[in-house]
Amino acid sequence: MEIQLVTSLDEAKRFIIDCFKAVGTQTEYAETLADNLIEADYRGHLSHGMNRIENYIHDIVHQLLDPNAYPEIEKETVATALVNGNNGLGAVVGKYCMDLALKKAKDVGIGFVTAHGSNHYGMAGMYALQALKDSIIGLSFTNTSPVVVPTRAKDAAIGTNPLSIGAPGLNGDSVVLDMATTTVALGKLEINKRKGIPIPEGWALNERGEMETDPDIGLKASRLLPLGGAEITGGYKGYGLGLMGEILTGILSGSKYGPDIPVWNGPEKEVADLAQTFIAIDPKVFAPGFEDRLSNLMDHLRHMEPKDPAKPILVAGDVEKKHMEQVQLQGGICYVKDQHDTNKVLAEKLKVAPMISTALETHSAS
Repeated sequence: MEIQLVTSLDEAKRFIIDCFKAVGTQTEYAETLADNLIEADYRGHLSHGMNRIENYIHDIVHQLLDPNAYPEIEKETVATALVNGNNGLGAVVGKYCMDLALKKAKDVGIGFVTAHGSNHYGMAGMYALQALKDSIIGLSFTNTSPVVVPTRAKDAAIGTNPLSIGAPGLNGDSVVLDMATTTVALGKLEINKRKGIPIPEGWALNERGEMETDPDIGLKASRLLPLGGAEITGGYKGYGLGLMGEILTGILSGSKYGPDIPVWNGPEKEVADLAQTFIAIDPKVFAPGFEDRLSNLMDHLRHMEPKDPAKPILVAGDVEKKHMEQVQLQGGICYVKDQHDTNKVLAEKLKVAPMISTALETHSAS
């Protein structure tokens, strides 16, 4: 029998809102950011939820971003827009930009919006989900701090540059792909560090350019491998995807890009000036029956004969759905002890009510 602490979604959101209001963020923006972070935890992306609070608080306290800045359109056509995030919260910039892309998609079939002057925008899939609420295909891209070693290089030069796509099927079913262009996102190393467990070989390199299994050393070295790992196993493909993300964000928007982006919470306190791109596509302007065909394909994939009967074939987004069901069953999110310890210190520092959790007995896997 194992005891875990469970925090309800409402309580976790309350705590996040209180923390950001305590450092001067207006309620509406604190709620937008809290929705973003809690959605990540709810879906099982614990690296991009509560785990990120300290980073955002750090940026606000050190005036590296303006938590109350409002995005502005700098250039616009019926289908496109260039947005200045005015160094605001990435979650606020992202929501604004996808709302704008959705409006254009409803008007002319497609909306393509890119922003500069932004900051970390949370889980890439948040914006695909935003589009799915209107039964519209949604894509999002972002550049990030340079922590990825290009194929054949020794040092990092581009970011993990995540991307996401959400596509609607029938009866609320959907494909939601949310991925970094690296083997794993940097936050996965952070979660392993919180848990006190090693990272698998193939995630990161140390400062000598060797495979590393200590998450602390991996984080300090900040040298992640692109998706595919080494050149011989196709790492150049992940490197290429990362470069594609940079083209569609930093290069296109005029923001910082590649090695010019500062390391998040690094020793040199610089404004991030990140870029993000949001695409909304209304499938109704193309061949009729999009949702039917997508659902047909998803059904085929899920009902294929698995190699291991205990491990059915999944479609992107299925793992997240299972995690959400588990969260509902247990009455909330199970954060690791280190996260609770971090939150306790943060609550005292910011003078907000600590996050309340309840004990849950679970059976350890034998």
